[in-house]
Amino acid sequence: MNLSYWERQSWLSNIDYTIIGSGIVGLTCALHLKSKHPKATILIVEQGIMPQGASTKNAGFACFGSLSEIIDDLKQHTTEEVVELVTQRVEGLKLLKNTLGAQAIGYKHYGGYELFTQNETETFETCLDKKENINALLHPLFNAPVFSLKENSFGFKNIKSQYVYNAFEGQLNTGKLMTTLLQKVQASGVKILNNVSVEALNDTGNKVVLKTNNFEFSSRKVCIATNGFASKLIKTDAVKPARAQVLITKPITNLPFKGTFHMDKGYYYFRTINNRVLFGGGRHLDFKTEETTQFGQTPQIQNTLENLLKTVILPTIPFEIDQRWSGIMGVGNKKKPLLKQVSNNVYCGVRLGGMGIAIGSLIGKQLAELTA
Repeated sequence: MNLSYWERQSWLSNIDYTIIGSGIVGLTCALHLKSKHPKATILIVEQGIMPQGASTKNAGFACFGSLSEIIDDLKQHTTEEVVELVTQRVEGLKLLKNTLGAQAIGYKHYGGYELFTQNETETFETCLDKKENINALLHPLFNAPVFSLKENSFGFKNIKSQYVYNAFEGQLNTGKLMTTLLQKVQASGVKILNNVSVEALNDTGNKVVLKTNNFEFSSRKVCIATNGFASKLIKTDAVKPARAQVLITKPITNLPFKGTFHMDKGYYYFRTINNRVLFGGGRHLDFKTEETTQFGQTPQIQNTLENLLKTVILPTIPFEIDQRWSGIMGVGNKKKPLLKQVSNNVYCGVRLGGMGIAIGSLIGKQLAELTA
């Protein structure tokens, strides 16, 4: 790119902090850095025209884990680790609402439901058996039972006659969330450059040289907040990309349900928005193919989503698909976020494990504290 003197002086000179990625983590990190260092020059670089990855492409669930997901997590993590994960998600959601306001992000507290197909008898019975133990485990966080049972009253088919209900789950409007957060960050004096992809970092000891697809520049410190895209910059297999495919119907008259819904240990999820059903998931059908940073859809997953709409979610209601898209999450062998110092002047806050809405604000704040 042929940059002018003015462009280099105004946007790319004397930068104290560069944040790579303008999703929830990156924007929140910028807010907290600016609050702590009001006179600092902070630049955010974003590879997409809009925030890329998952922050603008998610389903808008304000959740902290379904019952079967938490039980499943206990097989891979210690009890203390699972409680810490849920605590981070709850604190992150609280920080998000306090930072932007519930109304500004379109927050609705409808509760969450977990459905079990007729073939999931073992999983359902395990949830029934362990429900009270999990409620006791989470009671210090909520001072009330989290999970209870409700009868199938929404007309879903081919599922068990009871749902697991979560009274503390909500939903939000992802578009409102991100535009509000972007406006708040820009109003604080932080600059944002879009369509800039960072290809390499060179930490020289007293500064970091960033090579992008268009130009090179230097920064005193760098924060990596690119989640599923982070491995190319921090050279690790501790965080891997995970594509999540989503579709949304055209408006449906008199939808008989509202709220957020989980199926198959959280691998499927759907919700209502503006008289539509937004439905996503299915990456467990083909983990290897979905371990990619390429956006797109596959017939296998899209056909499965449509079939579940027809046979389970909307069995008696005609519908049409309006849009399809995908987002890129960051996952790993552990669900604990990867928050660390990478080199003298480079730090990262990535691997949000599909819970970016819940923990993104908290990880952004912690990344700023680690960097500052």
